Amino acid sequence: MLVHANHRDMKLHLQHAGVSCVDGALFDFGVSSPQLDDPARGFSFQQDGPLDMRMDTSAGSTAADVVNSRPESELADLIYQYGEERYARRIARTIVRARERRPIATTGELASVIAAAVPSVYRHGRLHCATRTFQALRIAVNAELDSIEPALRAAVDVLSPGGRLCAISFHSLEDRIVKRTFRSLAQGAGATVAVLTKKPVVPTDDECRANPRARSAKLRVAERLAEERVP
Repeated sequence: MLVHANHRDMKLHLQHAGVSCVDGALFDFGVSSPQLDDPARGFSFQQDGPLDMRMDTSAGSTAADVVNSRPESELADLIYQYGEERYARRIARTIVRARERRPIATTGELASVIAAAVPSVYRHGRLHCATRTFQALRIAVNAELDSIEPALRAAVDVLSPGGRLCAISFHSLEDRIVKRTFRSLAQGAGATVAVLTKKPVVPTDDECRANPRARSAKLRVAERLAEERVP
């Protein structure tokens, strides 16, 4: 059964489907390759396309809305917080100047604006200079970080004793939330899970060669405690 919904609402949708518990749950918090590879979705600067970035294209503001309407200080904070971008203020300032001339409408236009904002050595680094800003905008547009902890807690609530909860994250902000949530659920007299991964499982070199997009993946796993151990 497929359900078009936010994963934080899984308990409600399982209830509607007549499912009271599950033996396992897997969260993949990354963007799917089909989304990245489709220029019309606006997730990537590799091909020019509309500056959208919405995972659910039926609702919400686009990345273009964010880029062309947010104040400079808010843009800078967003890019720094969600993208961990060292040149966030320079990029935000250049975006605001560029949009004064005309709205920034495509991924290519935004990537060019970012490239103009950062030092030359940064433009030619291992990581494309627009990567962190695009990540930040995508996270903001989809409110991605806000749903992670509620989704994990909802999954634990419906797990059978011994059931496994697996979470794959793709950058440090996501992984930090997964780690913190698992730790919280595993602590104290009311602990509901045991964390099975002291450190996240990461892809091997062979896996990265076969699928380069897996290189930043981190897997953490928790197991639902037996009912008699849960107050």
